[in-house]
Amino acid sequence: MELSRRTFLKSSVVGGVGLSALGFDLTPVYAQTQTLKISRATETRSTCPYCSVSCGVIIYTLGDKAKNAIPQVVHVEGDPDHPINRGTLCPKGISLKHDIVNNSRLNKPLYRAPGSDRWEEKSWDWMFENIAQRMKKTRDATFKEKNDAGQTVNQCLGIAMVGGCTDNNEVNFLLVKWLRALGVVRTDNQARL
Repeated sequence: MELSRRTFLKSSVVGGVGLSALGFDLTPVYAQTQTLKISRATETRSTCPYCSVSCGVIIYTLGDKAKNAIPQVVHVEGDPDHPINRGTLCPKGISLKHDIVNNSRLNKPLYRAPGSDRWEEKSWDWMFENIAQRMKKTRDATFKEKNDAGQTVNQCLGIAMVGGCTDNNEVNFLLVKWLRALGVVRTDNQARL
């Protein structure tokens, strides 16, 4: 026998009436279905980090505000009061919850040495120092003060930078200013998209 949607709904209604006729009180069950899953959650308004549009989001977390309690994100939705997106979100924005609670999310710096086949956990201080030393070495080796015609150009052609889509306009603005101070001319960012 093939079960259609209409047949399923009819049998569900008939079954519910039958249970209530036999003395089962379905009022608490009905009341429970009417309450929202997020009714006990704390609402936090924020901004989606994915692009320069800066859509407004509402993040719902469960967990009392006790000292040792860790709040858990249970739902993310667009903010209907936000003037930019009026409650709508793109597919990346609506999946924001899954990025927050993802077990595979990296929260420590990892480094893979040249020729190595595995990643090592390093401290933030080590990473910053290592990156700064490599940038300084590359800049010193590739900095060009004058071009072939003898004009002053002060360019560093050995470094290029692309700002990420999770950076907002302000971050990309500061990034470009910093790179221009180093003489880097090959820059781009995804905030312009």
